Amino acid sequence: MRHRRVASVSAAALLCLAGAATATGVAEARPTSLYAPSALVLTVAQGDNAAASTVVRAVTLSCAPSAQGTHPDPAAACASLKSTGGTFDRLLAAPDPNRACPMLYAPVTVTMDGVWQGSRVSWKHTFANSCTMAATVNGNAALSF
Repeated sequence: MRHRRVASVSAAALLCLAGAATATGVAEARPTSLYAPSALVLTVAQGDNAAASTVVRAVTLSCAPSAQGTHPDPAAACASLKSTGGTFDRLLAAPDPNRACPMLYAPVTVTMDGVWQGSRVSWKHTFANSCTMAATVNGNAALSF
């Protein structure tokens, strides 16, 4: 009988301690920032299969809490990405009609992988050649690297 009383007192004491730890926030996870993370790796690769293609250029871009990374213009790139509302296909404009590109198929694939505003993203687009890519992303800060 005595062992049961000690066991029940010990169990009650542990429950009180567990409750106190939770009430003081010791066991709670806290965010490290007020901003949802946005960190991406952007690449340009020769070929139409991003996984098997040769990467020609790659940059990093972080947009929260401030624009930074190896992208040549991180602030403009982050503003461009934010304007899409998370639909990255909006980065692609109609090709510049004043720019003539050869009808040569030498595919170039652009990718963005990482986290955008707290959600995992993986985006890619393949252009027929580098001229078509340049004519399509002309002036778009996010894809101009």
